[in-house]
Amino acid sequence: MPGPAFIMARNMFGPVRGARDRQWKGWWGGDPPFHAPVSVLTHHAREPQPMDGGTTYHFVTDGIAAALARARAAAGDGEVSVHGGATTINQYLTAGLIDELRLRIVPFTLGAGTRLFEGVPPLRLEQVTSRSVAAPTIG
Repeated sequence: MPGPAFIMARNMFGPVRGARDRQWKGWWGGDPPFHAPVSVLTHHAREPQPMDGGTTYHFVTDGIAAALARARAAAGDGEVSVHGGATTINQYLTAGLIDELRLRIVPFTLGAGTRLFEGVPPLRLEQVTSRSVAAPTIG
């Protein structure tokens, strides 16, 4: 039975840079929360990595359109969710491949990084809904 499928950038999968010379199973350990196929965008080929709970990481080296095609095939009628980082989201926005954008804004400053919407041409966005949740007090 088809269900959701996910796309993520290499940095969201893990910290390993370049060709993988060590086995890394992702930030979430042996049973990641996805429980579905995950296409990881990367420049370095790697065999699919099955995990507990139904997650299998597929490492896609031929770009965002190929990752989307793989995810759509895996999802069938289910949703495909693109998880950042910002560079990945910006590429999909620029290519016009995002139907719905869900943002979670957290009042936390990292100090550096790629900005969401940076380099993205003007978009016609319509706010469908919003909600506010009180942030915890720090200190």
